[in-house]
Amino acid sequence: MQNLTVLGTGVLGSQIILQAAYHGKDVVAYDINDEILATLPARWTFLRERYLADLPDATDEKLDAAVARIRPSSDLADALKEADLVIEAVPEVLDIKRDTWAKVAAVAPEKTIFATNSSTLLPSDIADATGRPEKFLALHFANEIWRNNTGEVMGHAGTSADAFEAVARFAEEIGMIAIRVKKEQPGYVLNSLLVPLLSAAADLWVRGVADIETIDLTWRKATGAPAGPFQILDVVGMETPYNLNVRSDDPVKREFAEIIKRDYIDKGRLGRAAGKGFYDYEA
Repeated sequence: MQNLTVLGTGVLGSQIILQAAYHGKDVVAYDINDEILATLPARWTFLRERYLADLPDATDEKLDAAVARIRPSSDLADALKEADLVIEAVPEVLDIKRDTWAKVAAVAPEKTIFATNSSTLLPSDIADATGRPEKFLALHFANEIWRNNTGEVMGHAGTSADAFEAVARFAEEIGMIAIRVKKEQPGYVLNSLLVPLLSAAADLWVRGVADIETIDLTWRKATGAPAGPFQILDVVGMETPYNLNVRSDDPVKREFAEIIKRDYIDKGRLGRAAGKGFYDYEA
């Protein structure tokens, strides 16, 4: 699968785009308007610095070639016209994802395989909206995918074995370790392990048990982990934890979402990619 279209150019969408292009794929970066797409050069500049710092084989020449393989588009039919694979990385809201896939289904070529990068929703929650459930599954990436290079491949009961293996091979071709998830699981393997940690950290903070720095320090020192839960949340970005917690039945989780919105999102503290989140990263 040489021709990839990525729907959504936010924190993770932009990483998927560049990672695939870095490994030789031709990529269309789709978003809903040209104003959003105009911000992509700044994304490539930010990610270029991370690739050069983190990957021994990264060079300016390789990164220039990768960016040259990326074509932005705000026209959905144009973005999909040659797609072998579509990866959706739109906000983590079921109605938005279902609506997006219904629009994709109306214009995508018959050959195209569909994959969602949803962190928490199941493929079976979305499959009927795609018009081709047998070619629909999940391909979930960990944030900072050039370093944390896992691609979790998870189908639903109606996903064909051929589509599943094609997506697993694609993940390997763009430098990922393909994690073949054998049955549907909310959060796959990674987030089934990670989300309880992040939720526990948020609970400790909102209830005033410990501050952010103490929680992170405790986790790093006691376990040897390279980052604490709030440092991880800064990598994820604020939009995802906000969307995941704002409709919770748990009042502490809803309060956490309200704090994120009021004190972080509304103040432009969107996470590490923005230079500031729970911590400041700007020089």
